[in-house]
Amino acid sequence: MHLFVVFMLSTFVVCETLSSRSVFTNHWAVRIIGGPKEADKLASKYGFTNLGQIGGLEDHYHFHHSRVVRRSTFAARGAHSFIHMDPKVGWIQQQIVKSRVKRYARSDPDFIYFNDPKWSKLWYIHSGDKTSQCRSEMNILAAWQRGYTGRNVVVTILDDGIERNHPDLAQNYDQLASYDFNGNDHDPTPRYDSSNENKHGTRCAGEVAAVANNSHCVVGIAYNARIGGIRMLDGDVTDVVEAKSLGIRPDYIDIYSASWGPDDDGKTVDGPGPLAKQAFEVGIKKGRKGLGSIFVWASGNGGRQGDHCSCDGYTNSIYTISVSSSTENGNKPWYLEVCSSTLATTYSSGEFYDRKIVTTDLRQRCTDGHTGTSVSAPMVAGVIALTLEANRLITWRDVQHLLVKTSRPVHLQANDWKTNAAGHKVSHLFGFGLVDAEAMVIEAKKWRSVPPHHTCTKISDCKTTYIRPEQTLNATISSTGCSEQPEHHVAFLEHVVVRVFIDHPRRGDLEISLVSPAGTRSQLLLKRLFDNSNEGFKNWEFMTVHCWGERAEGTWTLEISDSPSQLRNPEVLGKMKEWTLILYGTAEHPYQSHGSHSRSHMLEVSSVQSTEPTLGIPQPEEQEEEETCISHCPLGYFEDVEARRCRRCHRGCERCVGHSPHNCRSCRRGLFFYALESSCVAACPSGYFPDDGESEERIEEPSNCYVINNTISYVKYMLSLSHDLNPFQEIYRFRCFKKQNNNVNYTFNDSFNYTFFLTGPGMKECIHCAQDFLLQEWRCVRKCAAGYYECEKTEFLKRMCCKCNCGNCQGPGASCTQCRNGYNLVDGTCIVSATCNNGRSDEVFCEMVKFNRLCEKKLFRQFCCRTCRLAG
Repeated sequence: MHLFVVFMLSTFVVCETLSSRSVFTNHWAVRIIGGPKEADKLASKYGFTNLGQIGGLEDHYHFHHSRVVRRSTFAARGAHSFIHMDPKVGWIQQQIVKSRVKRYARSDPDFIYFNDPKWSKLWYIHSGDKTSQCRSEMNILAAWQRGYTGRNVVVTILDDGIERNHPDLAQNYDQLASYDFNGNDHDPTPRYDSSNENKHGTRCAGEVAAVANNSHCVVGIAYNARIGGIRMLDGDVTDVVEAKSLGIRPDYIDIYSASWGPDDDGKTVDGPGPLAKQAFEVGIKKGRKGLGSIFVWASGNGGRQGDHCSCDGYTNSIYTISVSSSTENGNKPWYLEVCSSTLATTYSSGEFYDRKIVTTDLRQRCTDGHTGTSVSAPMVAGVIALTLEANRLITWRDVQHLLVKTSRPVHLQANDWKTNAAGHKVSHLFGFGLVDAEAMVIEAKKWRSVPPHHTCTKISDCKTTYIRPEQTLNATISSTGCSEQPEHHVAFLEHVVVRVFIDHPRRGDLEISLVSPAGTRSQLLLKRLFDNSNEGFKNWEFMTVHCWGERAEGTWTLEISDSPSQLRNPEVLGKMKEWTLILYGTAEHPYQSHGSHSRSHMLEVSSVQSTEPTLGIPQPEEQEEEETCISHCPLGYFEDVEARRCRRCHRGCERCVGHSPHNCRSCRRGLFFYALESSCVAACPSGYFPDDGESEERIEEPSNCYVINNTISYVKYMLSLSHDLNPFQEIYRFRCFKKQNNNVNYTFNDSFNYTFFLTGPGMKECIHCAQDFLLQEWRCVRKCAAGYYECEKTEFLKRMCCKCNCGNCQGPGASCTQCRNGYNLVDGTCIVSATCNNGRSDEVFCEMVKFNRLCEKKLFRQFCCRTCRLAG
């Protein structure tokens, strides 16, 4: 018995101190074909709980097992493990905790806080003023003067939460763009402690969308944008958590800003897991109604550790915009990492004498001490918000092209500035240069989307080649840019990816470069002093943007050198087993041939000039087009019967009956149909809300739906169209509906009762409730349902229901009054029935647990619950 006690206690100590090993959770990701019902069946069969689909990933589900230890250094084994062999399971993975660090440079501990910072302290916005030490500006003021402030653009900060009631954030806070994946509720408020550890997200949010002219703190770069927060870094970060965060509300959120990543310790090689990778791909394909979600990422703060951001799979992705930092004088900050995937740069902090960034801080305060590349990602997110206001129709690739075209090297100091064969100046420190907000909005206003995205892949010969110390291995691939395959043809480059499989006794001694056919050299990897790993690179992908705009055809050369930094066994050589060249780009020139890929190229000979305002929609340039005979006019054109011609609709119209902006019948993607004027608008006018539902159903619009004067008539009208009992069934896509100023209590056959402030047509879209009602999971209810309790009142949600982890409760924490099946109630807490007893353990052992004050640990509290109940 004593040996058993010693073993259990020693095991506990070992598990508490093992931090370098993988930590397994009691969460699984599972791919199951057959829909949610089939997933529920399999979950129940093997003792799991199905927590629903993982973000926007179809057929991927989040399973949880309550009887498996929440954190363990070993993968769980038990009856539930048989799910791996079930033929209906296509793939399954137990989730492990990932190390993710916030990318702010830890500076002097004596941060100075300002309760009411002055406008003049925003030096990175005022950098054009004569009083500023800054030698070049990001032209944010000039973009504002042109009328762009981020209105109607939604930005979400993926971080440790944001303080939504901060005076500088509350007005722009967007609950629909927020969620807490650490607490599984809709409130992203950070967890407070004495060190203000979770200040990071609030600081980043203030940079983007702090309210202007409210006599408090600062002004955000996009001070009229909507700002949301995803709390996901204050807990176990798993592949499931990341995938859910990256895929939340992709048709509502425009920009996701992330200032975190794997450890910047100079020895880690890590990136998104399989689910997060899929979430990125789904986001760029389906987000923003097909235009693509925009992911902005901080490049990393491992400069002092000699880290290289090519070993970070997030900044190294073609789907993210990797952002670097410069000091106010244009120097390299001490924390900056060198990287070939960096696209652009903003100002941040530098040495101790350099000014830092002023922004919002926890506890409704402000700080002038925000630092690191964490500063730069939200700045670029704010600039992109201004750009999207100028043109809502630009795609995720258009945004990257705009940054390449408009960013400027100016006074940024780097010894590796070069001009590539397409004429772009680029550096491994600063990408294409300092972001220029005014140039971005000007260019976006007239922008026409680049040609379709193509991918060309070429694999090297499967021949193992030795990498000898103090020598350079040159490997080549000749590529035609897949010219023989039109759907894969890449003539003009965007991103270039090199996937390598290398074995090596010490990974940190390697340097890798790629030379394009035009002679442009990209440093894919530098030596890393602290990387002692012998794992090499197993199909790791390096990415460069330095060949942007160049021709793809020709011979590509990969150079690998090995410079031993310490004594190694000379008989153990590195080996390159295979490498793959992946070219991304377009078959046509992205700018000179803008019109050639559009459906309008072969249709219209003449078009009518218009002096109507553009509403932020770029007007195509006039160009000579071919004539051809067709049976009917395509989308974007109407029939001129007398001339027997297809004439172009007014910009923005998908279908129309004439060229006038008031002849529209439906709208192009990204615009809303304003029925009152039969026009297409980028944002609904005052007093109307946009309906962007996902229903594919389209019906001919009756004459009585142009104007809906009050909510009752709206409900009756929707009921007249629907055979379902839900009066808010989404019938129309992308239309503007009348907002209501008063809440309505509408009862239908005594079966449904809705009381709401109407912010959208869905019954689950409530954000405020009428008096005597509470907000519960986006619905307004008379009282909280079982498993919920009435939580504290806030300024915005006067009364709401919060979820508890038991069958019924009176409040948060240990306040359960009833448990679900399979659980026992112990001191206000629900504990799994199978473990809540002393019958399976020795009383002497439990007394020792109590004596050693181990009852506070969940494992022992459940194992010895009867004894631990007496522990007080």
